[in-house]
Amino acid sequence: DYVVVKMIPDNRLPPRHLHSVLTGKTFAVIKWESPYDSPDQDMLYAVAVKDLVRKTDKIYKVKTRNSTVEYTIKKLEPGGKYHVIVQLGNMSKESSMKINTVPLSAPDALKIITENDHILLFWKSLALKESNFNESRGYEIHMFDSLMNSTAYLGNTTENFFKVSNLKIGHNYSFTVRARCLYSGQMCGEPATLLYDELGTGEDSSASKTGKSTDVAAIVVPILFLLLVTLGIGFIVLYTRHRRLQSSFTAFANSHYSSRLGSAIFSSGDDLGDEDDEAPMITGFSDDVPMVIA
Repeated sequence: DYVVVKMIPDNRLPPRHLHSVLTGKTFAVIKWESPYDSPDQDMLYAVAVKDLVRKTDKIYKVKTRNSTVEYTIKKLEPGGKYHVIVQLGNMSKESSMKINTVPLSAPDALKIITENDHILLFWKSLALKESNFNESRGYEIHMFDSLMNSTAYLGNTTENFFKVSNLKIGHNYSFTVRARCLYSGQMCGEPATLLYDELGTGEDSSASKTGKSTDVAAIVVPILFLLLVTLGIGFIVLYTRHRRLQSSFTAFANSHYSSRLGSAIFSSGDDLGDEDDEAPMITGFSDDVPMVIA
């Protein structure tokens, strides 16, 4: 014997198992379960999103009868911090969680060019790979002095280069470039870091090795290519001349040797003209004929 018992639903219970499924730069996918199993009617959820950086709130409504609910929060900002609260529309107990969106990527191809009394930092625009980045936001540059163990904020720019002066001889510096932070140093982009070793000459730096090696490669590679092409052309010319000489020799040998007589032919008699029509053909020597030395 058995009996089926159905409990009375309690709409004051909070949603269960609230968690984040996927977090991107401008969106987050969250998931939760209904307060009780198998709802027999549509349930209205209120999803409150609090921006912990901007100090703003947004509320979204989700109506569904599913036991498991998946919802995508859109129009978030890269590198932002958010507090998400999910509860039933009747203001029952709530479930909450915190979400940090993915920050903007670091600038690509950061390199250093050394000048006489300063250096120049160069990088590619973030707008080339980040559709959410506006050049008017700009970049900020930091410098870390390993000898002094100190970090300095050098400034910001909307350009793709930055001039750095007053570097001390014998100091090692690390430069970082990232999308400018918003709202009191928050919502920053990922930094691109490059090491600059100042060895006293003002010219040698490990940071610029990448740029210098690229420049050297840009010179050496074409030279090696031209040498290979030249060697290839020379080999083809020599091979062609060899084939021509071989063909000429073969043609000459074939025209001055009689396979029927088994002897060499130095003159056919026809190319002597009319001067000596009766000149005998000179043939090879035979072992049977004695040689007389005058």
